[in-house]
Amino acid sequence: MKKIFLLFAAVCALVACDPVHEDFGNGGHISAEELLAKSTVTVDKDANGQNGNIVTCSTSAPVNAKWTIAGKDMIGNYARKKMRVGEYVVTLTGLCPDGTEVTADFPINCQVETDPIKKFWIYGEDPVKQPPFWLEAGDAGAGRFSSAEGKYFPYLDKETYFGHKTLVFEVTDTEEGKFIWGDDYGLTMRVMNGWWSSVYAEDVVPTKGYWELDITEDMAKECASSDDGGDGKDLDLLMTRGRIRIKACYYEY
Repeated sequence: MKKIFLLFAAVCALVACDPVHEDFGNGGHISAEELLAKSTVTVDKDANGQNGNIVTCSTSAPVNAKWTIAGKDMIGNYARKKMRVGEYVVTLTGLCPDGTEVTADFPINCQVETDPIKKFWIYGEDPVKQPPFWLEAGDAGAGRFSSAEGKYFPYLDKETYFGHKTLVFEVTDTEEGKFIWGDDYGLTMRVMNGWWSSVYAEDVVPTKGYWELDITEDMAKECASSDDGGDGKDLDLLMTRGRIRIKACYYEY
């Protein structure tokens, strides 16, 4: 009997000393209010107290966290991103232990660039030598990143591919049009390689303004040059419906 009592006391002491144990009930579910209360989103300040353009996000909620910032998903309890000046809504999506999802929104306003965004230019830095052009439906050469077989874009280097950079396209105009192999109308793009051997995304809708494309691991392995560790098949953007006018292409850092 004495041994049983000592074992019971030890278990009680262990539970009592556990500072991180919380019981949310419902099989491990928390509410959106609890997610909001356990999370913060802040922007830095300049010398005059204006909101800067560095957003920092963190959560202590017991969930698998995904931050969506200006259309980009960042996985983890902590996230940090350099923004353009403007107003945004940062969304935190939490996957609870019971499998349910909850979200919380955090409006922010970036007023000044405390950490200026730098551009690595791919096309359009000199608008005279590299003027805006139309990417037309069916014209795979116009959207091919190849100094040999493309019309406008050069090869992308290994830092771009294997750094998984996000390509930013400045799109000044969009026009809907027929599907290249049919009569249905719309504005869609296929992201593929120049050998037509892989399609990375179908029916993508490029938007007017800043349109972004994430370089993936599959793109890097197949599209980077053989000297850089890829198959040398070139990234290719093919409009399948309509057309867009591209002013510039770069990635930011």
